[in-house]
Amino acid sequence: MTHAEQPPCLYLEVCSQNEQLRLPLHSSIVLFLLSYCDCESFRVFLVLGDSSSSEPLKSQLPASASLSDVQVDELPKLVSSCRLPAALDESAQICRAGLAVVLRHIIDKSIEADPSRKDVAALLGFKKTCLKACAEVSKWTRLCEIGIPSAVEEHLHNPGDVGKQLPLPVLTLESRLAEPVKVHNDDKIRRQKLQEQKRREKLEPVGGQANKEPSPGRPPQVSDELELRAALAKLSVVSVPAVTTRENSEIRKVKTSELPPLEHVFAEGLYFTLTDVVLLPCIHQYLCSLQASAPSALQQLPNLLRWYNRVQEVPGVMRAAKDCGLHLSTLQVATTCPPWPSAHPSATLLEEEGSQETTTPLPFVGGPRPTMTKLKENGIEAIFASHPCPSWNLPWDSLPSAINPTEGKMSNIRAIRKMQQLNNLIAMVTDLARPGDTIVDFCSGTVALHACGIATDMVLEHCIQAESAFVISPCCYGFIQNAVKFTFPKSEQFRKTLTYKEHMILCRFADQTAVQLPPERRLIGKQCMGLVDLDRSWAAEASGYSVQVITMEPESCSPKNNMLVGRPPQRRGC
Repeated sequence: MTHAEQPPCLYLEVCSQNEQLRLPLHSSIVLFLLSYCDCESFRVFLVLGDSSSSEPLKSQLPASASLSDVQVDELPKLVSSCRLPAALDESAQICRAGLAVVLRHIIDKSIEADPSRKDVAALLGFKKTCLKACAEVSKWTRLCEIGIPSAVEEHLHNPGDVGKQLPLPVLTLESRLAEPVKVHNDDKIRRQKLQEQKRREKLEPVGGQANKEPSPGRPPQVSDELELRAALAKLSVVSVPAVTTRENSEIRKVKTSELPPLEHVFAEGLYFTLTDVVLLPCIHQYLCSLQASAPSALQQLPNLLRWYNRVQEVPGVMRAAKDCGLHLSTLQVATTCPPWPSAHPSATLLEEEGSQETTTPLPFVGGPRPTMTKLKENGIEAIFASHPCPSWNLPWDSLPSAINPTEGKMSNIRAIRKMQQLNNLIAMVTDLARPGDTIVDFCSGTVALHACGIATDMVLEHCIQAESAFVISPCCYGFIQNAVKFTFPKSEQFRKTLTYKEHMILCRFADQTAVQLPPERRLIGKQCMGLVDLDRSWAAEASGYSVQVITMEPESCSPKNNMLVGRPPQRRGC
């Protein structure tokens, strides 16, 4: 069988606890998604050690999955260098690793095999961005992909006195589920909710709702809430009944700020997404452990319990869970919740990292000029080094046609600009490279030549750790924000002068360089770009680097025409 004929492969970890094999949560999550999607596109390998067999686990594994055992020392080289779970494509040349990346890949393959599965496509959420940002960038992805599974795994290994102190990631999720949600069409849904509330008030006697007892066998949460009906309608399971095609005039006149908020139904808000798939196996095991060892602790998690019960109402969830050995059951939601103990942290995991200010900052006026003036008064201005080889060109005629941008699906004008950008980048790489060097290409691919947002800072970090030279073309300055690994400003000089919010102003206006904008505005945008990259340069120079911010030639090749060119300490004299 050739590589092209082989099915894609999934590699899932199997671990040992008390001399018994078990599936870590990441592996359970992948299997649960495969079952929910009815995905049979992959051959699944359970990665074992010590010549063991997965036979004792068969009762916990989907019967429909194509499962095989593989020993650690038998893994393909590409997979062995990655953290599991990992997916190897048909050619065995591309490996996708990491939980969120692998799960999104499974969804893509499932839709490719059966385009009619709208419920599977809906897992990717609004604009297909669910868990798309990596954990290094997104605190939400980090919480769901790493924080919750790690906390639950640790709890399962060392239950301890769970009733007194619940894990911070779990408390963070509980807090998140209590927040009101916003969706792109929430005004319409909130007005419908207000209309239903008013209709209910007219039908019910005073005090009637407070004295009403829940129906026997029915869970305390209201299963026919408007939010839940809207969520299920998204999955094409039921339709949201509309009493009238248009709200009455009284409802239409209500200000948006006075409309009732929408409550969380699922983890990301109103709709069932991949995030819920990730959390369900984790939260199921955690809640079952609490119920067995410290049932009183469940009173501190009313929102999490409500979410857990609601997820079970999604068609396909119970079937997929049973297929994976997860025995879901409705858990009692406490009607009242005791106040948090004084030791409970006031800052959640989503808020604790990245914030450098403890007081509310004053509002800013006047665009970036006050910030730029403040920097100038402290002797900080954008510095652009001269281009060392502005007319250098690749020998395009002697190169394979497939790597020429003109062969791609783009206009001739755009293709020429891409060629000019490549000329600039490779000219700098050629100038820096020495015999025996290894050249690593980050952030390229489908005619993408820029490192968007803090991808620039991630590349910088890798290069500094490896003490390697770098050539980086930053982009999407407006996406820069404090993240798990980075806080801004980065350099000591900028931190002494600007607050985080002031630095964000520079980032936002650094994106104002499009050719359609007035020349004066583009000039301000270019200066903001230079200042943001100067901060990055000075941060790298604190590690001994020599860094220049250079403008590509010609400048018209891209609105984002900066290049960061850095030499490590051992090459500063080259």
